[in-house]
Amino acid sequence: MNAVLYVTTVLIWGTTWIAISMQSGSVSVLVSVFYRFALAAGLLLVVLMLFGRLRRVSLRDHGFCVLQGMCVFGFNFCCFYTANAYINSGLESVLFSLATVFNALNGVLFFRQRLTRRLLVANLLGFVGILSLFWHDLTGSSMSADVLLGIGLSLLGTYGFSLGNMISVRHQARGLDLLSTNAYAMGYGALVMLTLAWLTGASFGILWTPAYIGSLLYLALFGSVIGFAAYFALIGRIGAGPAAYATVMFPLIALGMSTLFEGYQWTGSAVLGLVLILLGNAVMFYRPRRPVKQAQAV
Repeated sequence: MNAVLYVTTVLIWGTTWIAISMQSGSVSVLVSVFYRFALAAGLLLVVLMLFGRLRRVSLRDHGFCVLQGMCVFGFNFCCFYTANAYINSGLESVLFSLATVFNALNGVLFFRQRLTRRLLVANLLGFVGILSLFWHDLTGSSMSADVLLGIGLSLLGTYGFSLGNMISVRHQARGLDLLSTNAYAMGYGALVMLTLAWLTGASFGILWTPAYIGSLLYLALFGSVIGFAAYFALIGRIGAGPAAYATVMFPLIALGMSTLFEGYQWTGSAVLGLVLILLGNAVMFYRPRRPVKQAQAV
């Protein structure tokens, strides 16, 4: 089951980055994020109510859902959508994979979790692999103030995502229903984005093009409802640190999309980065078989 959740998360979230790039344009970032999570929350709430699966939570837990909504279904995506104007979707996905580091550090900070050697080695291999994978982008002549701004926004969004992970850990430790808390948090995140868009005078006009509408629906249904359900379920089963290592695989999917649709050119350092990331994945999930003890004759 863990492998299914892991693969689902990687495949869905690995393709959302190019969909986010399709959201860039005349529609305000706040409005695009609002539309995405309003659709996702509405769909999830209706399905849960129809099947009798929507669970009530206490007022205090609703407060944490508000925080989760702002961290995971609001401000962090404002950062990612805005960063896309300065850096490409592939580099954004690479920076987002640093959630492994942020989750491990926040786990120690908030839950006093222990940093295991396996997690540190996997993260080190993944991080070095990321640097190698995008060495040309990070050291080329295109490295400008705008690129640095895009990197900063992506890192800020990633840390917000990590804080939301900690709240999900808190929810599941209290036995709260995963889908119900996700639905509430998405709704609250959408309401915060709506409020900010209204206060800033943003236009709520929508771009009626196949690219914008198609990417919006994909991000709402697959990227939000299904993707976050799979990821947070994985957190509950294996922990925030190991679960976040799925984010290290996202750049591979994003690079595949760039190769097919954006003409991405592979280099020697990129191939080396690919190998290191896969090796880090193997370190994280490999479990040696214990020798079976044979019964001794009496």
